[in-house]
Amino acid sequence: MGCQGSKEKKSKAEMSGYGSGATGSGGGRNNGVEAAATNSSSSTGVATSAAAKAEGGNRKGVQNGRAVETSILGKPFDDIKKYYNLGKELGRGQFGITYLCTENSSGATYACKSILKRKLVSRADREDIKREIQIMQHLSGQPNIVEFKGAYEDMFSVHLVMELCAGGELFDRIISQGHYSERAAASLCRSIVNVVHICHFMGVMHRDLKPENFLLSSNDPHASLKATDFGLSVFIDPGKVYHDMVGSAYYVAPEVLRRSYGQEIDIWSAGIILYILLSGVPPFWAETEKGIFNAILEGEIDFVSEPWPSISNSAKDLVRKMLTQDPKRRITSAQVLEHPWIREGGEASDKPIDSAVLSRMKQFRAMNKLKKLALKVIAENLSEEEIKGLKAMFANMDTDNSGTITYEELKTGLARIGSRLSEAEVKQLMDAADVDGNGSIDYLEFISATMHRHRLERDEHLYKAFQYFDKDSSGYITRDELETAMTQHGMGDEASIKEIISEVDTDNDGRINYEEFCAMMRSGMPHQGQIL
Repeated sequence: MGCQGSKEKKSKAEMSGYGSGATGSGGGRNNGVEAAATNSSSSTGVATSAAAKAEGGNRKGVQNGRAVETSILGKPFDDIKKYYNLGKELGRGQFGITYLCTENSSGATYACKSILKRKLVSRADREDIKREIQIMQHLSGQPNIVEFKGAYEDMFSVHLVMELCAGGELFDRIISQGHYSERAAASLCRSIVNVVHICHFMGVMHRDLKPENFLLSSNDPHASLKATDFGLSVFIDPGKVYHDMVGSAYYVAPEVLRRSYGQEIDIWSAGIILYILLSGVPPFWAETEKGIFNAILEGEIDFVSEPWPSISNSAKDLVRKMLTQDPKRRITSAQVLEHPWIREGGEASDKPIDSAVLSRMKQFRAMNKLKKLALKVIAENLSEEEIKGLKAMFANMDTDNSGTITYEELKTGLARIGSRLSEAEVKQLMDAADVDGNGSIDYLEFISATMHRHRLERDEHLYKAFQYFDKDSSGYITRDELETAMTQHGMGDEASIKEIISEVDTDNDGRINYEEFCAMMRSGMPHQGQIL
């Protein structure tokens, strides 16, 4: 099931990118203000075990109604509310919630990622959080990396306080500006590769570079781009070859799929982002993750279809060098930053890139939200016969008969039926199935995620799903009908609904007819050669 090892569950949100399951990626904006992080009154660091013992760090808490050892950071519990006032929710995910927070002493505004300790069920989960904090501390203060303010722990949660990046996601900013040039793409790519360069220089491999993990520091047109999620990052052990499958489908390097890699994977991922910045779609695409991975391993990159004939040779040269299959021959971060196209004041042209690129980028962001919800509706209408086996599988996994499957139940259930999925792959399956983003999979989410694709080819299923949205049986899904359905499922925000209508509505009449709905359900992303 792919290789997305991110701990986060991306669902509804006003802000995304902070990772560890505490944020969403609805693409909306948060209207907070940028706050420069300082180290005053911060509670940073993971204390030594000796200090923890001396300070009473091994305190007991309550988990599932019983006392357990809960000291994850190895230091005494500290009430975050002594230092910060937690405000509105910015995003929610599998492991916790991100809040807007205000420092009591200064009035400065930050983002606080609160991770529920009861969700950190394994030693590996707890070690991941500790490592993420250590890496964020280590990198804090560097350009294009979110400032880390401090870590706090109480009986129930670990709280990470960091710089509030109020400018939204990278692609959203590009789309909202409505015009775009190679020079703008070079500037953005320079910021992304600068993060890679800093990480590698400071002994860190990021392992999950993708556009969602970059936020703009403010709404200012010249705001800096910041890397915000280091949940899969590791300190580089010189000479070590890494084998665990991590990353996200479109951006993963071929050597990760071969389970033998090093820091060069970050340059590959940055190269994929650059390809999307220039063309609007990823270079390796298929309708299934297996298909995407096969395309990555084959490594054929399209520089023929539009808009590539009008993209400069210098830009194409850099993309080729970043997407070299052999990691030993792949360009380094230092070499990327010296490339004539990407250098400040370099060869990148200020001529606008074809507007179709923005249109495709928008579709790349929007389409799957409606598709996931429609699959859930189809699952509701399958006959008992069609879902008999899946129903039994759900019951076997739902060991506490709660009507939902937790991450632990899913992992245990898959292991019991002989699955060899890694922790990261199970997390990805969990993320893909959990439509409403509440951290567990309900019966309908399970059925919709596991039913076979051939059922999408059956018109009666698609028509029932269409009718679910078309409440007044007019033959069209209107904006209001879409908004009602998506809001009911915790998926709707103004920006996403507008995007979905505009992307699915191919005849531009402001509503979605049955043919447009079927075309969306049966297709994946448009092929990179297709001009919208």
